[in-house]
Amino acid sequence: MFFKFEVIVPAIFNNKTQQMKKLLILSGIIFPIFSFAQPLHINLFGGFSNYQGDLQDKPFTISQANAAFGFGAEYSINGHVSVRAGLNFAKVSGDDKKNTQADLVARNLSFKTNITEGSLEVVYNLFDLDRNRITPYVFGGVAIYHFDPYTYDTLGNKFFLKGLSTEGQGLAAYPERKPYSLTQFALPFGAGVKFRLTQNVVVGYEIGFRKLFTDYLDDLSTTYVDEATLLAERGPKAVELAFRGAEIKTGATYPTDGTIRGGEKFKDWYYFSGITLSIGINNGKRYYENSRGGKSRIDCPPPLP
Repeated sequence: MFFKFEVIVPAIFNNKTQQMKKLLILSGIIFPIFSFAQPLHINLFGGFSNYQGDLQDKPFTISQANAAFGFGAEYSINGHVSVRAGLNFAKVSGDDKKNTQADLVARNLSFKTNITEGSLEVVYNLFDLDRNRITPYVFGGVAIYHFDPYTYDTLGNKFFLKGLSTEGQGLAAYPERKPYSLTQFALPFGAGVKFRLTQNVVVGYEIGFRKLFTDYLDDLSTTYVDEATLLAERGPKAVELAFRGAEIKTGATYPTDGTIRGGEKFKDWYYFSGITLSIGINNGKRYYENSRGGKSRIDCPPPLP
């Protein structure tokens, strides 16, 4: 997968002497790594995205999957370890109509959101791909992503949910419920298997999970708020989309203030699964600076068996 992501590390130095010391230490760390013209790969990803949360009562489902794709670059430190970065685009969704619990179906909520994600990850191959055609691998890292949950009313009109404060976020009557941020950090991790087609082309399949720090990916987390308060501060559309049981003609009315709406104990997740394609763009001869200041050659990887 994977996606270009710029990491900025701020440095504050008290004077020029401290700054020089920091630069010398940093150079000593970076030089041994980047003095080699190590293989660089362009990565492409295509597959499916899904989520787990209050509108999805199964840990994994195909019925509510959506398309996802991504691209990026990967730098091989050696045959086992690489660093990859990139950008991913996906959509996740959930709908109570597809739940199996009767009380969740009666709630009748739904959401969709587009996700744009940038990540930086370390990949570990169990076997050296310079010498083997196939290897399992694992990965983990950090990511930043943007989302904005929305839904459609009975007339097909689209409404973004954050501004409606469906659970009282930002309302004076509920000061403890703060509006959630639409751009947040996540911890991506997962596993897969790679197969080398040629010296420069590798295909694979992987599953990647995102540990989130919000329960509002689906705009659903805690309890219903007072109907009159929500109506007065956000209008009738907020009330209509905060509880939609009346739309399925069960006789249900808007719940009383404090009635459980979602489960805030567990945070939401989203995940990707699909095919990866990695194309090497400088897998030829590698050089490094030797101790006498000249260049010495490191031979190309041995032919694959």
